Amino acid sequence: MSIFWSPRDSGAFFMYYRFMARNPFDPKSKEPFPISRSKIDLFLECPRCFWLDLRQGVSRPSMPAFTLNSAVDELLKKEFDIHRAKGNPHPLMKEYHIDAIPLAHEKIDEWRNTFRGIRYHEPKTNFILFGAIDDLWQNPQKELYVVDYKSTSTTKKISLEDQYKQGYKKQAEFYQWLLRQNGFKVSDTAYFVFCNGRRDKEAFDGKLEFNVEIIAYEGSDKWISKTIVDVRTCLKQNEIPKSGEDCQYCNYIQNRSKYN
Repeated sequence: MSIFWSPRDSGAFFMYYRFMARNPFDPKSKEPFPISRSKIDLFLECPRCFWLDLRQGVSRPSMPAFTLNSAVDELLKKEFDIHRAKGNPHPLMKEYHIDAIPLAHEKIDEWRNTFRGIRYHEPKTNFILFGAIDDLWQNPQKELYVVDYKSTSTTKKISLEDQYKQGYKKQAEFYQWLLRQNGFKVSDTAYFVFCNGRRDKEAFDGKLEFNVEIIAYEGSDKWISKTIVDVRTCLKQNEIPKSGEDCQYCNYIQNRSKYN
């Protein structure tokens, strides 16, 4: 079965993605194979889990959806869309002295769609790489800033130094790379909009209040080209790869098997 896709036909791409998502990678196939940003994250975390997922169709157990986080994301998008339509900066951007406005582009909704996103057909590997952004801001020099919304609730100072937040950085860098492959001028600076749920209120009263802050990050996408080649090598091999050193899933299976 062949499904043809062109950059102008996002609907066809969506059908193509749904078809390919149900079919593991075939080393003999000449059809382009779609790989999302999250699957690249999975490869970096554990090549074995990645190979089992995309080569054998054996996925990790699913996690429950973070619906509160999704609600915050959706409301932030609506809020920034108000300023996008007016062509002026959001008050937060003024507060943090960010000389930019939310990007107004005909494809912004497509780029924010989980099943479409920004995509690029990489010719050397024949992968269609894609990922869905939260937002894009544009400065007066027509450079784009990748923007990611994050929800949390902590009494600690928010930073990007926690180990699990290293994935946030690679996420932003991957989006920067995708945009550059599509011909856009992209700043190395990315912004994370953190919404921190407050715990110091006297009562809940049916509402959750947040403190919102922006953290800037200087990214580098130099790791991506090699990683994509490594992904291709991993998928083409017939032997199951080694586990990632800190893969909790593989560690559980290995320890669980001792008691069978």
